[in-house]
Amino acid sequence: MKAAKIILMAVALCWVATASAEDSEDKYEKWGPKGLKNSGWIFRIGGVIGGTSPIPLPAEIRGIEGFKPLGGFTFGADYYQMFSRRWGFQAGVHFFTEGFHTKARVKNYRMGITQGGNYLEGNFTGVDETDTKMTGITIPVTLTFRVSPRWNISVGPFISYLQDRRFEGSVYDGYLREGDPTGQKIEITTDNPATYDFRDDMRTTFWGLQFMFDWKAYKHLNVFAGLDWSFSGIFSSDFTTVEFSMYPIYAKVGVAYRL
Repeated sequence: MKAAKIILMAVALCWVATASAEDSEDKYEKWGPKGLKNSGWIFRIGGVIGGTSPIPLPAEIRGIEGFKPLGGFTFGADYYQMFSRRWGFQAGVHFFTEGFHTKARVKNYRMGITQGGNYLEGNFTGVDETDTKMTGITIPVTLTFRVSPRWNISVGPFISYLQDRRFEGSVYDGYLREGDPTGQKIEITTDNPATYDFRDDMRTTFWGLQFMFDWKAYKHLNVFAGLDWSFSGIFSSDFTTVEFSMYPIYAKVGVAYRL
């Protein structure tokens, strides 16, 4: 009797496992894509949040006193091709606009500023406020892995082209040492801030790595979240006023329609 019970238990476990496997297969068939040659389009729209920052923060930046996203959005399309039930790739074109405002306390921060119609360059100590905005297109090519019938992860490189760019701000509540840290001290007050505009020194193209997570909410509707992490700084290589690289890092969240 004991052996019979063991056999019955083993048969029951096998039946449960088989039923679970069939259920899993049914889910893959339900949520697609199906077959080795399945392909189609994913149309995306969503919001963008993030900023442009040096990594890691240099010693010249003593503290971040304020950070505010300026708002942004993205829309575009990805073509997907599955090689198997689990693996595939995506390639697309996404339009984006993104920006941020930051306020930082800095010390011996290399700057080129304009005050009273005069251009000055040197090391600034005080408060620096910056507005950055970028508009352009991103072209990602990613490898896709289906974690489950409803979850996809995509990772791969991207290249972005900027149609419009801005990096400008003001400095105040401090002083500039003209030329170098031992140069003439020029006071810059809150009532009479100095300004800067580095948009002409920004790159028009940069590249990085894109991470994308898709959840299939309905048969043709996805909810997605992603991250575009640039590996190239926003300034041209011959721009030396800012002595460290600054990298665009932006997250996006939205919905997508899948064909």
